Amino acid sequence: MSKKNNVILIGFMGVGKGTVAREIVKSSDYFSIDTDDLIESIENRKVKTIFKEEGEAYFRALEKRCAIWLEKNVDNTIISTGGGFFKQENIQDIGKIIYLESSFEGILNRIHSAPNAKAKLKKRPLLKDLNLAKKLFKLRVEDYKRVSDLTINVENRDIKDIVKDILGNI
Repeated sequence: MSKKNNVILIGFMGVGKGTVAREIVKSSDYFSIDTDDLIESIENRKVKTIFKEEGEAYFRALEKRCAIWLEKNVDNTIISTGGGFFKQENIQDIGKIIYLESSFEGILNRIHSAPNAKAKLKKRPLLKDLNLAKKLFKLRVEDYKRVSDLTINVENRDIKDIVKDILGNI
């Protein structure tokens, strides 16, 4: 099966995958899907609640189901993903993978400077323990680079500039 014409945005939580996806849609013919939104729709509850009530293994199984569905049914779409979605075995078959790269501090600054910073932080309970979050970040960085087809540094960059960079590469 040939690779689909999807673009999968991966990167650590809070790096701006959803924001970038929505901005790409405004200036292209792509549609956009967020894997966490799909999962919340399937489960009719928030990701945070799923983690709390069912645990990570259950959530990862939902991500796998989502990944299989995306591979079979979705094309011409920008797919923003949860921070751990990059581990899906079939991710290469879903589309071109773009790693949105930023330092941990850059991600925190981005979240804290957002107009809805409180809501963004509340949505990410992992960021309550910054030491744990930073450990996870350091563990994932090399994996993000390894699975991606392209790395785009997004730190302290204007959204329009990031989108232009991505569209120029896909």
